[in-house]
Amino acid sequence: MAICVERSPAMVVGLLAILKAGGAYLPLDPAYPCARLRQVLGDAAPRLLLADAAGRAALGPEALVDVSVVDLETATPAWAELSASDPEPRAWPHRAPSRLCHLHLRLNRNAKGRHGRAPQPRQSRVGSDRFGVCSNSRVVQFASFGFDASAWELVMAFGAGAALHLPADEFRQASNKLSDYLRREAITHATLPPALLQASRDPGCLASQVLILAGELPKAELVRSLASASIVNAYGPTEAAVCATVWSCPDDFDGPVVPIGRPIANTRVYLLDGHGGPVPFGAVGELYIGGAGVARGYLNRPELTAERFIASPFVDGDRLYKTGDLARYLPDGNLEFLGRNDDQAKIRGFRIEPGEIAARLCEHAWVREAVVVARQDRAGDKHLVAYVVCAPEAGSDDEDGGGLAGALRAHVSGRLPDYMVPAAFVQLAALPLTPNGKLDRKALPAPAGAYARTAYEAPRGAVETALAQIWAELLGVERVGRHD
Repeated sequence: MAICVERSPAMVVGLLAILKAGGAYLPLDPAYPCARLRQVLGDAAPRLLLADAAGRAALGPEALVDVSVVDLETATPAWAELSASDPEPRAWPHRAPSRLCHLHLRLNRNAKGRHGRAPQPRQSRVGSDRFGVCSNSRVVQFASFGFDASAWELVMAFGAGAALHLPADEFRQASNKLSDYLRREAITHATLPPALLQASRDPGCLASQVLILAGELPKAELVRSLASASIVNAYGPTEAAVCATVWSCPDDFDGPVVPIGRPIANTRVYLLDGHGGPVPFGAVGELYIGGAGVARGYLNRPELTAERFIASPFVDGDRLYKTGDLARYLPDGNLEFLGRNDDQAKIRGFRIEPGEIAARLCEHAWVREAVVVARQDRAGDKHLVAYVVCAPEAGSDDEDGGGLAGALRAHVSGRLPDYMVPAAFVQLAALPLTPNGKLDRKALPAPAGAYARTAYEAPRGAVETALAQIWAELLGVERVGRHD
């Protein structure tokens, strides 16, 4: 069942109602572009759509023709006549959320790491001492409900009988306002992306009693700056139901890297080589995940499902998800994340398939070829850069208007969410190729001044001039206008 509602208590009630009925929910965030929402809705083809006024407006009337809509504001509450008793828990198909409840609430303490060869698989039981969630806790619901971390936050709060706090978007999207909100509401547990904390002038002010970092690998310096809170680093792809491994930061942490830890309850992880065999201790391998949290597969994508979900050669009846992530065991038995073995990228906590962005770019009449990559700037932050080969009628970017970049940015923005819109657009005569005819990614030039921008207008006053100079230095461009 699809649900497209604004951020509100009704959103939470709707999600819980779908789960309680034994169904699966398809989250559609009204903040996403209409074209993107319709694409997801058409691909999934849900039987029902739970919507409010914001959801109906975001989807548009044309998208509501082929789906039965349950209107939160006008529908007759037929369920009012149904029994108030809970469904039989054993009939629920939701093993993965139950697994998250075990993670947050289980009383068994995790065993200490041992030196020597790491067993295959690693499986551990994580205790409630790691999170300390109880009925007096206050959990902030920060993630967009279209992001799997929102399920993590809901389970954390309601599984323990804790309060769930829903900050408005104006608080979620500005680190200074969010820190004020966390203090004012006395939030005890927050799950936040490292990029948000990194962007704050004082990351420690965002820390609650328990701070869970998720979505991307945090820097060691950031973790050390958050010493006032109990820090947990959580790792897991959506296909493994939000979380697969966790690491608790010790008080005396001074390491150069932040591990992703050990498997949570009812989860098994393996580091395998290209032949499907376990790698030696300390060697790099691809991370495979098994256990109760592994998804059934991709809806209507049998070939991709067969590629990524395989029968486990280690546990009868178990299935493994091939993550594409690279990792190795540290001497203490914790896992260290080492990046990807493909083009997939994670930026500010969002998992991005650059090929999807390139496909949307190629839909523009001017674009003949396109490739999108994630590049690091001098500060180590990642940004999406699009390289395009255009038809002659596209012309070239002019010095002041950034015509091509602006047009392509507008095109992509109408079809994809903001986090998938490239920061820069580089026009090339042809894509660089290796002698074998494959794309030579190393030969793709730095974006330089290819950032999408409006017509140049010089900064005014000392503050604008200073800001423009700072951004020009950070982005490596010659000049930044007051509207950029």
